[in-house]
Amino acid sequence: MHLLEALILGLVQGLTEFLPISSSAHLRIVGTFLPSGEDPGAAFTAITQIGTEAAVVVFFWRDIVRIIGRWFRSLTGSVPRNDPDARMGWLIIIGSIPIVVLGLLFQDQIETVFRSLWVVATMLIVFGILLGIADYVGAKRRKLNDLTYPDGVAFGFAQALALVPGVSRSGGTITMGLFLGYERAAAARYAFLLAIPAVFGSGFYQLFKSWDEPDQFFTMGETLAATGLAFVVALGVIAFFMNWISKRSFLPFVIYRILLGTAIIVLLSTGVLTP
Repeated sequence: MHLLEALILGLVQGLTEFLPISSSAHLRIVGTFLPSGEDPGAAFTAITQIGTEAAVVVFFWRDIVRIIGRWFRSLTGSVPRNDPDARMGWLIIIGSIPIVVLGLLFQDQIETVFRSLWVVATMLIVFGILLGIADYVGAKRRKLNDLTYPDGVAFGFAQALALVPGVSRSGGTITMGLFLGYERAAAARYAFLLAIPAVFGSGFYQLFKSWDEPDQFFTMGETLAATGLAFVVALGVIAFFMNWISKRSFLPFVIYRILLGTAIIVLLSTGVLTP
């Protein structure tokens, strides 16, 4: 992979990670159209997600520091266990369990069969339709403080579906939140916070694993450059997205997902692309 290709993919990662359109699907698709014509792979995707998740940490820094501090203080009893921030700490921990377990169980499939463009295109369409239905029928009345532990587990399983490219980590969790009756902004905020442990865990695991592979060191510098670019771009995208969903629906993203998935199926069916 050349540096320019890596930077293009880093730009794509930063632009798409927090929109409900699946960054992993876009990396898989864009990689096919680059001069090398290669799938960037699950490792590259996971490592560049460290950059975008670092943007979440910067954007929600005050919330994160407050949640961590009050969660630790709740362990000593100096803060009530039902304190909203302490509860959020537990909700993030509990909600992270499904993706850890399923990620380990299906690691081989995640890096191989799940990356087929047929799978990617199908997931783009199916979960685009589900997002549209959830946005239409969801009550959108519940706030983040209304989040229960069972709901946190449900969010966690929705996040785990994003192990399949095309689902979208933010799209899957936001869809679940809308079906459960949460406001758009509340569902998105919890989705972003919930992703922090999973993305950093997966990204650093892939980083350390790739570093020891004999032919990976040359590409590591390019991967890290893409990660840095993804971080910068993602900061702006988070601000845009949080402002967007406070005023508008997810319909444009639903239409985009369906059109993109359909286009990929057509290109696969006509032999322009190979799975």
